[in-house]
Amino acid sequence: MILNLTGKIAPIACGLLCCCSMVYAQGNDTSEVMLLDTGWEFSQSGTEKWMPATVPGTVHQDLISHELLPNPFYGMNEKKIQWVENEDWEYRTSFIVSEEQLNRDGIQLIFEGLDTYADVYLNGSLLLKADNMFVGYTLPVKSVLRKGENHLYIYFHSPIRQTLPQYASNGFNYPADNDHHEKHLSVFSRKAPYSYGWDWGIRMVTSGVWRPVTLRFYDIATISDYYVRQLSLTDENARLSNELIVNQIVPQKIPAEVRVNVSLNGTTVTEVKQQVTLQPGINHITLPAEVTNPVRWMPNGWGTPTLYDFSAQIACGDRIVAEQSHRIGLRTIRVVNEKDKDGESFYFEVNGIPMFAKGANYIPQDALLPNVTTERYQTLFRDMKEANMNMVRIWGGGTYENNLFYDLADENGILVWQDFMFACTPYPSDPTFLKRVEAEAVYNIRRLRNHASLAMWCGNNEILEALKYWGFEKKFTPEVYQGLMHGYDKLFRELLPSTVKEFDSDRFYVHSSPYLANWGRPESWGTGDSHNWGVWYGKKPFESLDTDLPRFMSEFGFQSFPEMKTIAAFAAPEDYQIESEVMNAHQKSSIGNSLIRTYMERDYIIPESFEDFVYVGLVLQGQGMRHGLEAHRRNRPYCMGTLYWQLNDSWPVVSWSSIDYYGNWKALHYQAKRAFAPVLINPIQQNDSLSVYLISDRLDTMEQMTLEMKVVDFDGKTLGKKIQVHSLEVPANTSKCVYRAKLDGWLTPEDCRRSFLKLILKDKSGHQVAESVHFFRKTKDLQLPPTSVSYQMKQTDGKCELTLFSSMLAKDIFIETPLQGARYSDNFFDLLPGERKKVIITSPRIKKGEELPVNIKHIRETYK
Repeated sequence: MILNLTGKIAPIACGLLCCCSMVYAQGNDTSEVMLLDTGWEFSQSGTEKWMPATVPGTVHQDLISHELLPNPFYGMNEKKIQWVENEDWEYRTSFIVSEEQLNRDGIQLIFEGLDTYADVYLNGSLLLKADNMFVGYTLPVKSVLRKGENHLYIYFHSPIRQTLPQYASNGFNYPADNDHHEKHLSVFSRKAPYSYGWDWGIRMVTSGVWRPVTLRFYDIATISDYYVRQLSLTDENARLSNELIVNQIVPQKIPAEVRVNVSLNGTTVTEVKQQVTLQPGINHITLPAEVTNPVRWMPNGWGTPTLYDFSAQIACGDRIVAEQSHRIGLRTIRVVNEKDKDGESFYFEVNGIPMFAKGANYIPQDALLPNVTTERYQTLFRDMKEANMNMVRIWGGGTYENNLFYDLADENGILVWQDFMFACTPYPSDPTFLKRVEAEAVYNIRRLRNHASLAMWCGNNEILEALKYWGFEKKFTPEVYQGLMHGYDKLFRELLPSTVKEFDSDRFYVHSSPYLANWGRPESWGTGDSHNWGVWYGKKPFESLDTDLPRFMSEFGFQSFPEMKTIAAFAAPEDYQIESEVMNAHQKSSIGNSLIRTYMERDYIIPESFEDFVYVGLVLQGQGMRHGLEAHRRNRPYCMGTLYWQLNDSWPVVSWSSIDYYGNWKALHYQAKRAFAPVLINPIQQNDSLSVYLISDRLDTMEQMTLEMKVVDFDGKTLGKKIQVHSLEVPANTSKCVYRAKLDGWLTPEDCRRSFLKLILKDKSGHQVAESVHFFRKTKDLQLPPTSVSYQMKQTDGKCELTLFSSMLAKDIFIETPLQGARYSDNFFDLLPGERKKVIITSPRIKKGEELPVNIKHIRETYK
């Protein structure tokens, strides 16, 4: 049984091959696993200069560790690392195999990820010519292993030079404009597209052993696949099919017993056994099972994401020779994509209940993928859960994530929209390419299909939209253009859907996102999912999101700089200008930093200092995006989901993210948390008319609720009378307008510039359920008072407690500390006049007795 091994032993620095430390894992079965993660060396091909290497890793990481590359994220260093992609690289190690191990019936060498064109040799035998970063390889190696020392050698071909012949013979340059090279070679390789550059990404075209390598020793048989298929689910009963593929490697038939155990919290709920005769070769075995009174897996916000433990074993006599385990959530997920009076719906129904999807688009967390630790994955899911998200879209220009990502999605109740790895450009469709894609699809579907969180498969990101609307028809000859369209059909309408149907038939598949809607064509918005780039690329105001409504918003976004401590990690003070060479090098969007200023002029007074500009830009992004998130929730059930672009960064950069590379929440993430609250008060002002909506994602109806509203000026004085709306019913899982009024006659124009509306929702016991604050004018038109914020600090190891106070309104408070990745219970909030606000800051670097430097900004302080 393969267990999760995280222990690392530092590579041994020597000129000769060094033996790998043998780390073994033994479960209930009799197999052994040796983790080949030590003793590796690497060399630039042709130099014979061997140096210690880290595996899993990349050649860039190894070069950086030996100070042969500068920090690629700093300044203009991106230009200094491009030579690496044009070279071939060699990796080698050695390991010891005992006579006892060599006498086992079967031995497998398992590569979970090779990036990308790699020739693998073991003891002089060519085992593999790898050509796909997105698949794992399991190789039988008993016949080539030796007792004692064994030599493993991998030759990585330059992904650039490897594909130049394809480019030279293709006849045209693919329109892969995110590939930051004049020759768009990325389309020819099954390799993470974003590594070639993107409109938020550094170009770092990697090579290396990017996922673990193991050697597995076993007897008689191994389970190569274990699929738990859910046939039906009711409150009384779950009918399941346990489908195993068993590879029996001895020449004669073997009697065996197949056992499946299902447990919940350590208690067995179902156990089934079946006597079988294992034939030499591949055996397909199916065991039916039932779980009575199943506890359903529920998404975040609706309940507990309950997971059952499933274990399948192959027993021969009194020996368990093979075992495989999964954690399975019992639930139903249906994507409702049907014609209706408004066009064509698109929403997720979980356990029979329509779910409004709240979340974001995810990109790889690092330009150097092996840098992403277990802790970073765990932190990111904590970030999503705390922001009240229930869905994440794994975007098609990155990678299929590792198993831990999906395990954490299962455990946290976060549904996964899974793209196949194709984005923003047509791809080849020749037989060799299609064969690679088919292997990739089969491998990843089988790997991921047991996860309760996996909600759907999507063929690609924006490729159909690109073919239709990005001018390709004029760019290419009719023959080439028709070839691209035909290739699209072969890949996304034939190969991928047929593969999903064969290996994961119960899961929804759509060939592209979006598959019809286009942000420049309002007549299309009523059909399916939408990517609305009217805000940002179309330069539309944020208010357009109130009316430019989709059925499901799977992408929309707005950029900001990261905060100053992140900028300081890649730039020097002399670079602190929005159009400096370094800032532009960390801004990959075609319309760049100037557009942030353009939008800022509409809503804010533009500060003079760069530091204040960065801060106001963060506020701008957060407030503007919140406007859209609330518009989408407000307009349910017409619109049933909003996934903003983008959740995270792969390096320190100016981007659309809500969390920067170092894990700092931007204003957007705090505003998303507010906009995604289970119960939301949403005031919306259009001209001089105010409407108040109550939006609930709860599964119970709230009755006898009271909405209290009062207008307060910036000095804390209440203007006029408090308004109360009594006996409100807030239906489950819905949006409802509960109040409308004209502002003229209620407030003078001057009142609107110096006051805000405070709204509180209380239950029948008088407990506060939700609150909100509404300003009647844009921030630049408010008469914000010059005020100072005082605070008290209490500090212990790992935690700092701040209590903030201001006698007058301090708008959009930002608490800054120098600690990367520190967590704040709240930030980027309005400190209301006369109210005390407690904020908890946590970080392992906070120490009792060492005062934490704190800087507090608010909007009025950025004025002259």
